[in-house]
Amino acid sequence: MPAINVNPTRMELTRLKTRLKTAQRGHKLLKDKRDELMKQFLDVVRENRALRKKVEEGLMRSHGSFTVASALMSAEMLEQSLLYPKQSVELDMTFHNIMSVNVPEYHFKTKSSDAGEIYPYGFAATSGELDDAVDALAGVFQDMLRLAQIEKTSQLLAEEIEKTRRRVNALEYVKIPQMQEAIKYISMKLDENERSNTIRLMKVKDMLLKEAIEEKREADARAVEAFGGHPEGPEEI
Repeated sequence: MPAINVNPTRMELTRLKTRLKTAQRGHKLLKDKRDELMKQFLDVVRENRALRKKVEEGLMRSHGSFTVASALMSAEMLEQSLLYPKQSVELDMTFHNIMSVNVPEYHFKTKSSDAGEIYPYGFAATSGELDDAVDALAGVFQDMLRLAQIEKTSQLLAEEIEKTRRRVNALEYVKIPQMQEAIKYISMKLDENERSNTIRLMKVKDMLLKEAIEEKREADARAVEAFGGHPEGPEEI
């Protein structure tokens, strides 16, 4: 018996064969999707690794310069220098589709295009190392934003890969084998029924043939008996 309950009829056999073809086509499409998602995911992972290294180096430079500036400047002066930033950033988020996965894209623009606006203080009372720290941090900001976008993209792609993998495995190891087993079962039952019908028809044919032979014998017997009842007729002629 197959794992699923089916009626061994030709209509059910046709329906299962149609479903099997659809499942096999869907299985191939899902495998292609999974492979492409894996390719996209690996590209994102490689970019993530390279960009993370770049961001960490930029942050280390900024942190080093800020540490030197903290040693050269008083805590009050350092706090006042960074208390009121002059530059502001606007962030927009859109989405684009990667193999039916909507991944975010971050876009930012500064309030002013003047590069000097990143320094919210005058240069006379501050250390040059503070300028280097602010400059390094401003330079790494866009990479940090891109890194956040890539990490979110990799997370969404990983989730979609896992869902697609489960669907591929369900079709490959459960659904398709069940339908193939059901088709085999129905085909065997139909063949068995056809053999039974053939045997039954042969028996009916044999019975009809025997009846015909018996009827022929009886007819011949009656004819012989009827002919034998007038033996002198031919002699008189």
